[in-house]
Formats: sequence, C-alpha cells, structure tokens
Amino acid sequence: MSNTVTELQEVDGAEVTALLDNSLDLLLPSTETAKRTPFAARDTSLIAEHGVSMLVQVTKGSKKASFLYDTGLSRDGLVHNIDVLETKIEEIQAIVLSHGHADHTMGLLGLVRRRGRKSLPLILHPDVFLRRKVVPAAGPEIDLPPPNMADLLAEGIEVVEERESSLLMEGMALVTGEVPRTTKFEKGFPIHYAEVDGQWRPDPLIHDDQAIVINIREKGLVILTGCGHSGIINIVRRAQDITGVDKVYAVMGGFHLTGGLFEPIIPLTVRALKRINPRVVVPWHCTGWKATHRIARSMPESFIPNSVGTRYVL
Repeated sequence: MSNTVTELQEVDGAEVTALLDNSLDLLLPSTETAKRTPFAARDTSLIAEHGVSMLVQVTKGSKKASFLYDTGLSRDGLVHNIDVLETKIEEIQAIVLSHGHADHTMGLLGLVRRRGRKSLPLILHPDVFLRRKVVPAAGPEIDLPPPNMADLLAEGIEVVEERESSLLMEGMALVTGEVPRTTKFEKGFPIHYAEVDGQWRPDPLIHDDQAIVINIREKGLVILTGCGHSGIINIVRRAQDITGVDKVYAVMGGFHLTGGLFEPIIPLTVRALKRINPRVVVPWHCTGWKATHRIARSMPESFIPNSVGTRYVL
C-alpha cells in the first residue's frame, strides 16, 4: 500500500455543505465557520435521515471545483435537499463513495436521474459492490444491499474503481483509499459479513471505507469521513502519512462510536483526537450521542454540532 502522495496541492479554502445527516436543527446559530440555513416559512423543509451526503467545494486562485461525497439512504432524500438548498446540481463534477453501505449510496440513482444522462465519474473501492449484512447476537440479520453496477452504467456513470489513494479535482483533493489499522483499539465491526464467491464470510475491517483529504494553506488538513469504519484515528494517521502533512485543521463526518460494540473505545478515541488537536471537530451520523457529548465536553473550543443544511467555511 502506497504511503506517500506529494501531489496534493494546497488550496485557498474549502466549503463543505451537509446535504444529508441524521440531525436537523433549524434554530442553531451561525458561527464564523458554520453557516446555518435560516429558519423560514416555506412550502417544504429540509429533511434528515440516517445517512450522509456532503457537497465539497475547493478553491485555489481562480480555480473552483465541486464534488459529492456519499449520497444518503433514500432514493429521493438527497435530491429533495438539493432542491431546497437551491444547489446547482450541474456543477457537481464527480461523486466519491466512502463505502458500499446503503445509508451512503442509495441516493445515487435519484441524483443521476435528476442530473440527466451525462458522463459523471464515480470514485469508489471495488468492495463497494459486495453484498453485506450485520449479524447481531440477538435479533434479526440486517441486510445492507450494495449499488448495482449495471444500473449505474445504464445511467451514464463512469465507474472508477481504486484501492489505493487517488487525487481529485486536478490535485486539490485526495481520496485515501484503504486505511491501514495502526491503533490498538480500532479493530473494526466484528458482526459484519460480506458475500464473497457465493459464501458469507466475516468482514470486520470493511476495506472499502475511505476518506477525503484537503490541504488548506497555512491551516492544515481537512479530513472528511462517511462512517469512519476504519477508525477515525487510523484515518487521520493515513491522511498524515500519504500527504506528509502533520497539522490537522478539521475532522468532520461519521466516527462510528455508537452502540455497545464501540462505546468502550470512546475514551481512547477522544483522548487521541485531543492529542491531534484539530481546530474544528464536527461529529456526524454514526458517531452516537455518548461520543458526541464526550467530544463536546473534552474539546469545547473545537466541537461544532452538525445539522442538515449547514455550510462549513474552512
């Protein structure tokens, strides 16, 4: 696995808009970094759902580029919020999938059908297309259907499969590719399975889990995660290793610390995150109530609560 990517450019700035997340609070105040969607009487409102989608815009001089990171759980939720926020869908130049779980991929077809049959790169790890399921000790199995390759190709999507790190937007952003497990406590999802060669096999590491990295001039790395199945500290280390940049400015996205299997590692994770000392920390989606409140208490100057529609100016 490659450890060094020197081509990631420094950019002047980035904006990340929360198109979908689990939480919606229209009364949160704006800050210098978090620009909230104002509460207003309108025919329709933004919606929240158990999923993630981010619109990422990067700027360097006169260059601007926009791409989508994940597409949420429902077919129409992402498109609905794009309409409410009046996002210019034609300006989206690519889509990156963090991994193949349904709460990050199911809005894909709704989006491309709204956009029309035009070539659009979709960057993903090949394991995205594996059938997955979660097998709890008690209770029914939870099926996690993947995207369908044939459906994507039929809609004019250009599927780009990549296991290693890769550059986006003329080198202004980076996809981490597979994330090595280097911490002692982030050990994956033990009740997660994948169908390989017609047989269900343990798949605790979810190798397709990958993050986005942006390097902002004089501020450092912005690291965006979908679910963070690789472990948020492993992901930060991966970003530092492949960019050669130690300074971390912002960490945003799902940290996957919710539920009985992951709550025991919350103290270790937050302690390590404090040592990294990002200026901005925004937990999303599967971070969970307990972990979010621990981060808020431990890192009050960095913590920002997320809400659908928020635009982060970085």
